[in-house]
Amino acid sequence: MNIEEVRDFCLSLPYAREDCPFGPEVVAFRLCGKIFAMLNLKDTSWFVLKCDPEKAVELRETHSEIRPAWHMNKRHWNQIDLSGNLADSFIEDLIRHSYELVTSKLTKKERTALFRL
Repeated sequence: MNIEEVRDFCLSLPYAREDCPFGPEVVAFRLCGKIFAMLNLKDTSWFVLKCDPEKAVELRETHSEIRPAWHMNKRHWNQIDLSGNLADSFIEDLIRHSYELVTSKLTKKERTALFRL
């Protein structure tokens, strides 16, 4: 999977939006204003995802391509190296996990407004 495919997959998730809150080189993918993924347009060999803290540790121990995300809360964010041997379907599962974490944290009001659209 390359960074363009990561971007396309993130945007294929219901109501996902992208913006550049940290300048033109960093793209954030959000649901109701909450970030679930980010990528750097200057270095497209990796991107970051939100992750359940226990699962984050397990993933880091079993996959050398997954590390704590630099400049992020390392307990909740993983950096995914796209130059490794991770299957596309596995990367998609990681993105879905991140998206679902954000979805689960939405308030009742946000969920109601979102799914009324």
